[in-house]
This record gives sequence, C-alpha cells and structure tokens, in this order.
Amino acid sequence: MSAVPGLTARRLVTPEGVPLALQVAGAGPRFAALCIDGAVILGIALALTLVTFFALGAAGRSAAEPIAVIWLVGVFLLRNAYFLLFELSPRAATPGKRALGLRVAARNGGRLTSDAVFVRNAMRELELFLPLMLLASAPGGGSSIWVYVAGVLWCSAFVFLPLFNRDRLRAGDVVAGTWVIRTPTARFLGDMAERGAGRASGFGFTTAQLDVYGVKELQVLEQALRMGDPGTLLAIADRVARKIGHELGDQPSPDFLSAYYHAARGQMEGRLLMGRSRRDKFDRG
Repeated sequence: MSAVPGLTARRLVTPEGVPLALQVAGAGPRFAALCIDGAVILGIALALTLVTFFALGAAGRSAAEPIAVIWLVGVFLLRNAYFLLFELSPRAATPGKRALGLRVAARNGGRLTSDAVFVRNAMRELELFLPLMLLASAPGGGSSIWVYVAGVLWCSAFVFLPLFNRDRLRAGDVVAGTWVIRTPTARFLGDMAERGAGRASGFGFTTAQLDVYGVKELQVLEQALRMGDPGTLLAIADRVARKIGHELGDQPSPDFLSAYYHAARGQMEGRLLMGRSRRDKFDRG
C-alpha cells in the first residue's frame, strides 16, 4: 500500500481471520476534517440565527421567548446530531471526513454499530465543546483562577490525547472501540481476471454463495491471491468454504479461492452495470 501523508499503515485481522491492510488517519487529516465540519456547522447556525431574527421581527416581542427556545434547541440538535447522523450513514463519515477521504471504522474489523457511534460522539462534549466553553469563560479573581487552570489542564488531556498514541485515537475512539481510517478505493485490478480463466466453472457456485461477500472482502481475497502464500491461501479457503456452505472434500485448495474470486467478481461486475453493488458483507441494500 502506498504511503499517504498523515496516514499510518496498519494490519488488521478481521473476525473471519483474513488479514486486511489499511491506513489510519493522523492528527493532521482529522483536524482538517474537523475544521471543515466546524465551518459547515457554523454556517448552518448562522443561517438559523438569521431566520430567528427575521421571525422575531415578524412576530414581535410577544413571541420572543418561544422563538429563542426554538433557536437554542435547534443549535443544540445541530451540535449533537450533525456528527451522529452522518457517521450512522453507510459512508460512516461527515462531509469533512469525506472531503479528506476518511471514515469511521470499528477497530476489531467488524461492523460499525450505532452504539459505538453514539458513544464516540457523546464523548465529544468532553473533548471539544467543554474546552471551548471553558476557554470562552473569563476566570475571576482568587481561588477561581486555580479552578480555571485545573479545568484547562483537565480538558487538555482530552484535546491532546490523539498526539500521544500510535493510532491517533481520541477519547471517544478509545471508549467506543473505533478509529478513523482512509476510505479504501473500491477497485479490482485487471490482470487478476486473466489468471485462471475458466476455473470458476468447475466448482458450481450458487448465486447465494457468490453474494455472501462484497467489494471490500473481494479486495482482501484478491490481495491474498496476489501474495500467493500457500499456508494463508489454504486457511482462507477453509474459512470461505465454511462461510458460504461449500463442500471442499478432504482438503481445501488455492484453486477453490481463485475460482470463487472470479465467479464472485463476475457476478458483482454484472450488477455494477445495472447500478447495484455491495460495499461489504454487511451491506444488504
């Protein structure tokens, strides 16, 4: 995998035991994505504020209090729901992350759950909004200055945590079991189609068996086939056969993997022509 500035190569083993190469986003790309998202949130908040002023002008002072309440609720929902809704989407990324080619993923290689997304975003109150509110408040005299300093140091521990761990995890990532990675490019390399042409016809895969995995898993399988390590191929062949319910006989073989790859790829490319595809095995759309 080619190196990308601000990204660190990692090797992850999925729950199926398949090694997966990925790149973890560094502090720079993550901060840039946060700045983009902050600008979007600020723009929406300003638009909401202008609408509120126009509403106050039209309704008069009698409606000032309920309109102000609506504004406060709108800003609160914007601040909290923005990250939550975008990261719960199939892309698992806010507009800022998408602009930088990043997405949120589970560190165990499994599916990103709604609980994990909720937890990592709930922690943002401690990591981002609380420090901002603390810095915006002016310390008073006497003992309140020391309370302010203690609060700043406490918040700094959360703010600068990503700089002091190898995967650039913030507190929300640590608690939720997530990290931010580079979005993999969904592509297949052409010369694999020329290897072992016609092998798929000897195994008689059903449509359901070929539909078990998506683009992401076929990319991993292609990488394993390119590496060509016999032991790894036999282990993966056994796992894939059990996953799709295919009888291999006494001994799995790399030819089975090659045949399955070509057959599944052919079916997937046929669907791409119809505008349909599966990102991974969890995508049932």
